[in-house]
Amino acid sequence: GNTAYVVTNNHVVNGAKKLSVILSDGTNVNAEVVGTDVWTDLAVLKISGDNVTATMDFADSDKIAVGETAFAIGSPLDVNLSNTVTKGIVSAVNRQIPMDVDGDGKNDWNQTVIQTDAAINPGNSGGALINNEGKLIGINESKIAKATSNVSAEGIGFGIPSNEVKLITEQLEQSGKVIRPALGVQLVSVNTVDRDTLKSQLNFEGKQGVVVRYVENGTPASQAGIEKYDIITKLNGEDVKDVAAVRKYLFEKSKIGDTVTVTYYRNGKENTTSVVVQALNTR
Repeated sequence: GNTAYVVTNNHVVNGAKKLSVILSDGTNVNAEVVGTDVWTDLAVLKISGDNVTATMDFADSDKIAVGETAFAIGSPLDVNLSNTVTKGIVSAVNRQIPMDVDGDGKNDWNQTVIQTDAAINPGNSGGALINNEGKLIGINESKIAKATSNVSAEGIGFGIPSNEVKLITEQLEQSGKVIRPALGVQLVSVNTVDRDTLKSQLNFEGKQGVVVRYVENGTPASQAGIEKYDIITKLNGEDVKDVAAVRKYLFEKSKIGDTVTVTYYRNGKENTTSVVVQALNTR
């Protein structure tokens, strides 16, 4: 219709009181947030479609190969350098990078990204990462710019894969939010708990998993018999390393209404139960 949607990063628009979009011909138009998703760092804006003549096609990011050409488009540093294009290759696919979503200094989530050596700088966030055909393969998100052992890290940039972008933005356009499966528990990673406490109080000697800190009443976990201080070690047979791994499994490998087999320890004994995961509003 008369509306055009613009995809960018959540961290680009977060906290903004007013937003505008500069089109490729220099036209400045007001923008409104349709919805955001903190877990994938994506946001959808809407603008008037009066001056929009074309939209970008999405490539299948599952078919991207290491070594393919990648172009990063954006406005590095500020709008004076808008429409900057840098070229590189796809350095890795399905790379896992830890993210601290709530700013507490602990990793909440391991995001799956495309790695590229195309130059990505502050201001490139939310820009397009495209292939030789001009199709979107990802949304530029971040880079590693740390210097360690007197060695500067260069050419390590990351983009959110186009298939994930498509999945998330379609939900944001439809309802302004993303609904994900949940167990209904609060968790803490085993590797953050004192070993003596694990052994003496919880009778657990494993090195990975998550401790159930709280079970909400009436939730899938509660209905399945999971209790406070249970230690979850597997979901559908897959080892659970930490809290981020639980979220990643639920968000990416299950959908609302799925039955998930939870393996857990209670008083030193291994148990299993079936949990029918339900909706969680993660707007």
